[in-house]
Amino acid sequence: MLIDEINDYQPDCEEEKKEKDNFLLFLKRNPDCLSRACLNGQVSSSAWIVNKTHDRYLMCYHRIYDSWSWIGGHADNESDTLKVAIKESQEETGIKNFRVIDDKIFSLECLCVLGHYKRGQFVSSHLHYNVTYLLEADDLDSLIIKEDENKGLKWFTREEVLTKPSEPWMVEHIYKKMIRKSDLFFEKK
Repeated sequence: MLIDEINDYQPDCEEEKKEKDNFLLFLKRNPDCLSRACLNGQVSSSAWIVNKTHDRYLMCYHRIYDSWSWIGGHADNESDTLKVAIKESQEETGIKNFRVIDDKIFSLECLCVLGHYKRGQFVSSHLHYNVTYLLEADDLDSLIIKEDENKGLKWFTREEVLTKPSEPWMVEHIYKKMIRKSDLFFEKK
């Protein structure tokens, strides 16, 4: 159960501890949080995708954010957020074979989503209570752009992950953290 997985998650910094506390409070107060109908926010799931040599990261050029971004999406009533991360990764990249490096939560984030239009409908500003998993893929596999979601897919070096996205907050607080955490994870292996 998601609440148990988040309770078991061990934050590695003060930011993550606060995100975990906020996430747990959100889950307790919003029984419909797996649905987009929850106006307070929704549970989403992302994948931090590394190549087999762990020196490049797969990102998409996200249509709504108009920026290079990690891969992920809404839970849409699915409580297995690892399953969501894999499904979103397959749908948004065209890659069918991902290796789950660890089936435990890799990172937690509470993210602000600004109001935007999607498929001609306005979506009001809200929060994504996001669960991230660490996945691996072959950087030689063919990539297929999901036209309604993204404009491009590319494997980036760590330097590119920190310079190509046009969302400074995401670079500073999310992508730097993901690189740091994945480096630490693979050093331990």
